[in-house]
Amino acid sequence: MELIQQNPDISAYLSTSEAVDHDHPTVRAVADRLAADNADAYSYVKAAFEFVRDTIPHSQDSGDLRVTWRASDVLEQGTGICYAKAIAYTALLRARGIPAALCYQRLADEDGSNPAIHGLVAVRLPGEERWARQDPRGNVPPGVDARFSLEEERLAWVARPEFGEVDYPELYAEPHPVVLATLRAAPDRPYLWRTLPTEL
Repeated sequence: MELIQQNPDISAYLSTSEAVDHDHPTVRAVADRLAADNADAYSYVKAAFEFVRDTIPHSQDSGDLRVTWRASDVLEQGTGICYAKAIAYTALLRARGIPAALCYQRLADEDGSNPAIHGLVAVRLPGEERWARQDPRGNVPPGVDARFSLEEERLAWVARPEFGEVDYPELYAEPHPVVLATLRAAPDRPYLWRTLPTEL
């Protein structure tokens, strides 16, 4: 799938913001800790992916009621849904000068019912022309096996067009406004789960 930059200026995918706050001391501390053992860009982006995927539980899986949307809050509180984990991974990459974008899928239940938007990250290593999508959501439930890969995609789920599922090709420098508004409006995860966006 061809991914489409929303902003032709690559620096947009290195910027900091209220949500992707990679200038925050917490984000910087985690990035520095990961970089200490992973000096080159490839090993760093892989280590950061595995850190977010494996050490920050998806709040639906863990039963955590808190809603996070700033990268620093995700890392400090150790919780978040897919959107929040994608924001945290994006911030960790940008903290080391690696372009990262937010992107999305529309997924549904096995029969195509209950559609919802799912958050991903696209990575572009220095010197590369191609973006590669990653899914740091976490490998729960059983059977989900998202892995870091710059070649063949290893996402948690493959979109099934026959069930109305969609791979949105757009790459965003910031969380999609609908996604961010939904996160910010939710007092807790059960409320968030009832108000998840179903399309972009």
